[in-house]
Amino acid sequence: MRHDWIKGRTGVVTQMHYAKKGEITPEMAYVASVERVDPEFIRSEIARGRLIIPANIRHPELVPMGIGIGLTCKINANIGNSSLVPDIENETNKLSVCLKHGADTVMDLSTGPKIPEIREAMLRMSPVPLGTVPIYEAIHQVGDPLELTTEDLLRVIRSQAEQGVDYMTIHCGLLRDFIPLTANRITGIVSRGGSLMAQWMLRHDKENPLYTAFDQILEICREFDVTLSLGDGLRPGCLADASDAAQFAELEVLGRLTKRAWEADVQVMIEGPGHVPYDQIPMNVEKQQELCHEAPFYVLGPLVTDIAPGYDHITSAIGATAAATAGAALLCYVTPKEHLGLPDLEDVRNGIIAYKIAAHAADIARHRPGARDRDDNLSRARYAFDWKSQFDLSLDPDRARSMHDETLPQETFKHAEFCSMCGPKFCSMHINHQIREEAEKLISIDSLSRQAVS
Repeated sequence: MRHDWIKGRTGVVTQMHYAKKGEITPEMAYVASVERVDPEFIRSEIARGRLIIPANIRHPELVPMGIGIGLTCKINANIGNSSLVPDIENETNKLSVCLKHGADTVMDLSTGPKIPEIREAMLRMSPVPLGTVPIYEAIHQVGDPLELTTEDLLRVIRSQAEQGVDYMTIHCGLLRDFIPLTANRITGIVSRGGSLMAQWMLRHDKENPLYTAFDQILEICREFDVTLSLGDGLRPGCLADASDAAQFAELEVLGRLTKRAWEADVQVMIEGPGHVPYDQIPMNVEKQQELCHEAPFYVLGPLVTDIAPGYDHITSAIGATAAATAGAALLCYVTPKEHLGLPDLEDVRNGIIAYKIAAHAADIARHRPGARDRDDNLSRARYAFDWKSQFDLSLDPDRARSMHDETLPQETFKHAEFCSMCGPKFCSMHINHQIREEAEKLISIDSLSRQAVS
């Protein structure tokens, strides 16, 4: 849909550049129609930096979507291969699952072989924004992380931008002076990109090259309209490490870099923690909004407890709901395999559904226009024993239908006024229908009696 929109664009082509000029692009108009807001609101929020539309001009397959505090909450799904599971078809199958179940963005976190080929296949079939972490490919190319150079990083960032990547995680706020602040942490530095940068800085006794080359990175982003996702290399990896000096020192740097990116007309969002006790989540969101000038906040979870490996899609969805209600704009899903292994197709589905629930619950809590319409329609269908509509309105119709059919598979039970939980005699809603019928009869009789007396 974007082919004709982008073919004539030259010079500075970022959505923020057009927004600052007062121009409403087709992407802005489209997002406004989907979100049911005024296009001028979209333009002004992008110009202000509170809203982003990740939309590389080399990704014509993209259907534009907006991320910001003034819009519905969005979710991201991480997929990608590893050196142990280098399967392109498996990753494109994961992308299909992401699209089927409603992921708003997808990140390719591949670290094994064939990274460019996997990314190309994903871009060409993806109508949602695709993000990457360029340092993974850069390290795969050089082999030894300690041999990495600034030129290697810039070369990979440019090649991914030319290919069509819509947003990139850049761990540019983790400075050399912050590394000692992690010494007393239980889990240290848990970000892959963050730990690699820390190791490089210590070995070479130099500052983070992603920080020192930030202006060059901005030049590439301006050329293709790549949104920067400023990475949280010092995010906490357990509850005990949350909200510490290392985390907030990095966040302060990200706030300064945000302003530099905006001066270059480059769109920005900020990545956030990780693992945070439930009661600290609103404070974390407020601190990000303050230090990073209300740039969209993109959080991983956060997990609110560390005791549930295998169920961290649940522990994190609880935190994600709290974060989104407090003001986070994009939620990065966590799958049941978090901390345990590479997610498979079923893990991806479970992670997406958990986070669609979290985002939707936050939209209801924030009183987004129309956010509860689907809930109310499903409730009406449930009360009317309209099983088909109830299935269709659910986040995962296949799962809802299969669970119903496990015990009552016959087609006749798709019209029954009960399910296998209560049966025909103990269904409260069926009983309530009878109560209402009796009440209506009594009201009708009473009305006739009154008329007769009068």
